[in-house]
Amino acid sequence: MKNVIWLVIGVAAGFVVAHEVNKTRQGKAFFTELDTKAREFGEAISEGYREREAELHAALGHVADAAGDAPAPSAPEASAHR
Repeated sequence: MKNVIWLVIGVAAGFVVAHEVNKTRQGKAFFTELDTKAREFGEAISEGYREREAELHAALGHVADAAGDAPAPSAPEASAHR
């Protein structure tokens, strides 16, 4: 429980410090640049995810096409099991 209290205090102190730094011209420039980089990173992650998803869909499409070309497995005959 003691560690949770210190975590909450640390987060609160971080918000207060960030708010005070954001009041300065240099602080605003820093946070604007940080925001831009974070958005670019998020967009790169999203783009990579979409590309990989498209690759996997294409690969599965080829597998489905190959499976569609193969003859269907025949049902086992009832007399073969007796």
